[in-house]
Amino acid sequence: MAGPGFSQGLSQRQTQSLVLAPQLRQSLKILQVAALDLRTVIQEELQENPTLEELPMEGVSLDREKADSDNNDTPANADSTETGGEELDFSKEFEILTKLDQDWRDYMANAGGNQTPTVEDDEKRQHFFDSLVSETSLQEHLMSQAEMSDLDNDSMEAMRFLVGSLDDRGFLTQSIPDISLQTALPLEAVQTAHALLQTFEPAGIGAKDLQECLLLQLVAKGRGESLAGRIIRNQFPLLIRRRIPDIARRAAAPLEDVQSAVEEIGTLDPAPGRRFAEDNNRVVVPDVTVERDGDEWKIHLNSDYIPRLRISNTYKEMIAKGSLTRQERDYVRERMRSGRFLINSIEQRQQTIERITREIIKAQEPFFEEGVSKLQPLTMTQIADIVGVHETTVSRAIANKYIRTPHGVFDFKFFFTPGYQSEGGAQVSNTSVKEMINELIETEDKSRPFSDQELVTKLQEKGLKIARRTVAKYREELGLLPSNLRREYA
Repeated sequence: MAGPGFSQGLSQRQTQSLVLAPQLRQSLKILQVAALDLRTVIQEELQENPTLEELPMEGVSLDREKADSDNNDTPANADSTETGGEELDFSKEFEILTKLDQDWRDYMANAGGNQTPTVEDDEKRQHFFDSLVSETSLQEHLMSQAEMSDLDNDSMEAMRFLVGSLDDRGFLTQSIPDISLQTALPLEAVQTAHALLQTFEPAGIGAKDLQECLLLQLVAKGRGESLAGRIIRNQFPLLIRRRIPDIARRAAAPLEDVQSAVEEIGTLDPAPGRRFAEDNNRVVVPDVTVERDGDEWKIHLNSDYIPRLRISNTYKEMIAKGSLTRQERDYVRERMRSGRFLINSIEQRQQTIERITREIIKAQEPFFEEGVSKLQPLTMTQIADIVGVHETTVSRAIANKYIRTPHGVFDFKFFFTPGYQSEGGAQVSNTSVKEMINELIETEDKSRPFSDQELVTKLQEKGLKIARRTVAKYREELGLLPSNLRREYA
């Protein structure tokens, strides 16, 4: 059971969370959105805030190095003071964000214990932070359903973590007992939240695996006890191999009925969460370009789609003339303060993205020099510690953003991957391990394909010790079938 210190710390964090004004939430949103989407956010603010003006975009440099050396050419450049010498100070607002960030760092450090995280722990942790800022609306869709329920506080907190722990298919990435231990929430609260989650739309959400996902969909249709339901529940290994005669014999059902039941199962969605996934056909506009310049790597932030803003002189003059009523003056000052906070937030966003990019370059220099095969293991925790922020800040900063490199355009998340140490001491990312598995399967004898255990042996010959279940998971993520389904007969 959590002690008094935990309750007090949680209370303090909840109290500070309430301090987050709309402007601070807007600052977090600005950090998270891509440059292309940021323009829409800014345009909305321009329509609502009459004190803001957009400057012409001509001559705006995309080179962040140049922007750093010329303080007047930042994309969101604006006068720093109001007429009359009233400086707009946002130190308190940003101090709140910093304090919240530090609270989370302290809490996660204490909650983490002294155990050394495994590669699987790193992957689960990475997925959780990715889920917090995923461009999909699955999490919002599920939480909107949760908010209509009568869950108590513990169960609602458990629901938030469960929703954040779903992968892109809508499957849970952690067991219910593990989530209870990790969150220090009562097991009963997590179980209650999980049971409710499995009743949400789309049907099949919150399953631990494909078998449970399909069964949940039939239950939602009132077909849980049908022949199709019994086949999924009792004959799933035969079902995935489409052994229809064997299923019919074991289920004591006519072959035609089994065939119809299998066809019904075929109409179910094996990954209900993916209908909320981002459109992979959308145009990708890199937010950052990294280029070699002599012996250095140069970072260019894309500011093409970020309007340059300033506070309108017209409203400054209106305040200076003293022609406004007190109510009008207070309104104008509030709007000017809001506008200036937006400008500062945009500038802070650019600086954060640049700092993170610079650290990625340092950590992944072999990749930038030679390509994907040299990708190194890297976690958001490592970058967060160097930059001095929490993992969630790094996660928001890289969400929905792309980086142009000499080897192509990549999602920022591509550079964050757990890894392994070979017997020779070299660090190998799990992305590189997946490439090795894919290459082994591509070159295998199709009449005698490698089993997962044989793949483990092949990787050991390359100096990598990886568990069979991990190899099986990577193979599935690559979309490759197990050996018995890959075998080709003459």
